[in-house]
Amino acid sequence: MTALSARGLTKSYGSTTALDGVDLELPSAGVLALLGPNGAGKTTTVEICAGLMRPDAGSVSVLGSDPSSESVRARIGTMPQGGGAYPGVRAGEMLRVVAACAARPLDPDWLLDVLGLSGRTRIPYKRLSGGEQQRLALACAVVGRPELVFLDEPTAGMDPQARHLVWQLVAALRRDGVAVLLTTHLMEEAEALADDVVIIDHGRVVAQGSPAELTAGDQQELRFKARAGMDLEPLDRKLPDGYATSETLPGRYRVQGRIDPAALSAITSWCADQGVTADDVKVHRRSLEDVYLDLTGRELRS
Repeated sequence: MTALSARGLTKSYGSTTALDGVDLELPSAGVLALLGPNGAGKTTTVEICAGLMRPDAGSVSVLGSDPSSESVRARIGTMPQGGGAYPGVRAGEMLRVVAACAARPLDPDWLLDVLGLSGRTRIPYKRLSGGEQQRLALACAVVGRPELVFLDEPTAGMDPQARHLVWQLVAALRRDGVAVLLTTHLMEEAEALADDVVIIDHGRVVAQGSPAELTAGDQQELRFKARAGMDLEPLDRKLPDGYATSETLPGRYRVQGRIDPAALSAITSWCADQGVTADDVKVHRRSLEDVYLDLTGRELRS
């Protein structure tokens, strides 16, 4: 069964195009990670798919119906950025109010314990840490036993222990047949959780597939340390076409391409010509972060 299907989503704010023909497909019991730089259109996509706003063009089907219908709203859970809770409400009260709106909710006390909040139930929302607020928002999103959950930056502000706890909960949701659409800036999180990844930039899909599919191929890189400032031109001549060499930091070198015995021989020969021995030699396969940066650029965006 398809939990979510979006076709040709378009949305503009004045002269700014937030989405320009975005397609998504999410099966039941699947986890889809939506990646992209700030301003790429991730949150707009999530809000349209969750029925919180209408697209200018395109169509969305959630659990076989219009996402804004009351029947669908009762079957989905949403964890927005920023939580959106009343600052004075106590953590336990907030979750119990949300649970009371569901037909067959999970036990709020059990869920608070699972998310490490059992000792914070009487603390006002505004006094919770950022990570605790995020965990409470996640609890509110799943307490109603949804069939589809939207998680917008679910582990923002969390320490590593809390992050892994959330990952375990997302994995448990998937095992229970729940579909999950999440946005994240953590490539490790996307690789750990997602069955499929969609990367968007400037409102358009620039890549999609499983993490393994997106990182497949012969592209590798070799990194090593040596004397700073060495001339890379002789190394470029020794290597076949299609390789890229660079000194990323003083004394830290990178060779990108297929690192086979011939390439390794060329690199060690060049080092010998320079009268140096390469230290801390490591071969890295292309990661999801490498793919992401290649597609969206490496410059810092506002």
